[in-house]
Amino acid sequence: MFKKVASDVLGLSDIGSVISPADYDKVDADDYVMHEDNEKIYFLIKSKSDEYCFTNKALIHLDGTSAISKKRMLKRYSYYTDTISHVRLETAGTVDLDVEIKFTIGSEAFSIDVHKKHIEELKDLYKSLIKIAEICHENEEYLKYAHDSLNLASNTLSRVTTKEETLVDSFKQINETAFSWLVNNRRKFKIKDFGYVFDKYINN
Repeated sequence: MFKKVASDVLGLSDIGSVISPADYDKVDADDYVMHEDNEKIYFLIKSKSDEYCFTNKALIHLDGTSAISKKRMLKRYSYYTDTISHVRLETAGTVDLDVEIKFTIGSEAFSIDVHKKHIEELKDLYKSLIKIAEICHENEEYLKYAHDSLNLASNTLSRVTTKEETLVDSFKQINETAFSWLVNNRRKFKIKDFGYVFDKYINN
């Protein structure tokens, strides 16, 4: 019941407001955070119709069709599978009431209007998203290098002559080694939890 009047309590309009951690329990997105798996809200923007909840693991978007409609479409974009890119911050002009943070996550482009009084908080979110995008880009390159390294090793081994009786054992050992190599590198370079980035740039 309390969450239904959150927009009135928090003084929200069609332009988004940054919600303080003390009020996270007043928004609907909190119900969809996987607290059981140590997921934590680091930044939350709310307007009358939408909520943009940035956790250590994903962006949770409660997409409202209008400010007066009760219907919401819940969308979740995991940083693990939906890479962040094209992060931009558009500051306000003299007569503007809002600033905009823009980014792409996966195939979805976002442009979020936020009241200009929250510009300092929004700068922290901007830094966090920029850093996550940079880390993901670098890790994609490192993962590619790991695949290239494995292919090079495989091509080299294929030219080594092996006695027929040891061929099966060699094939098994190479496959197991290659599998372990790929799994370990994927775990290393495909990050699921970016809490350490948000901890660095956002003061909760």
